[in-house]
Amino acid sequence: MVVVCLEVYNSNKTIKIKTMNRKHFLMGLSAMVGGLSALGKNRESSTETFNFKDDGKIPNSKYPLIIYHNAFTERGPEGAAWLENKFAQNNWSNSWRNGVYLFHHYHSISHEVLGIFNGSALLHLGGEQGKKIKVQAGDIIVIPAGVGHKNLGDENDFGVVGAYPGGHSWDLLKGLPGERPQADKNISAVQFPSTDPLFGKNDGLIKIWRS
Repeated sequence: MVVVCLEVYNSNKTIKIKTMNRKHFLMGLSAMVGGLSALGKNRESSTETFNFKDDGKIPNSKYPLIIYHNAFTERGPEGAAWLENKFAQNNWSNSWRNGVYLFHHYHSISHEVLGIFNGSALLHLGGEQGKKIKVQAGDIIVIPAGVGHKNLGDENDFGVVGAYPGGHSWDLLKGLPGERPQADKNISAVQFPSTDPLFGKNDGLIKIWRS
């Protein structure tokens, strides 16, 4: 079978007709589709940091929140398993799979890492006076104890793996009256992590939080 391909040249408005063997045409089409698919996964990796001040309700932290954009390529259940293994290798455990709460909240007794293995979301970070950031599969967020976070809306089966340094337990505070000053005391007592959940002992938060 022969496939006919039409090429239009804008310079003279004429049409050039080419013939191509069906096998060669399908091979070329497959390569093109594969290349386009790879574009979605080959976003450039980057690191962003955000500092948030105490707003009276959400204490936030002296340490910046860190986002590693496009930090890994696995997706779905394979991505979740990859995150769990990577975090555990770097001594961040007590992990779970779920999403992000739809209300402002923070943790006062542990830092937290969130790795996104599916979908995307708009997160409100740092409390009501903080910043709205779009995150998506492949991103990893390191949240210092005290820093607020809230899900403003997600799509495409948004999925997250959460974990904590040393497998610490975690609490759930919402910036309500009566939480402080105890929450502030808790936050000041949280130990500096010995590792970054993605980069281990010698990079990531180990450098960023000490700079």
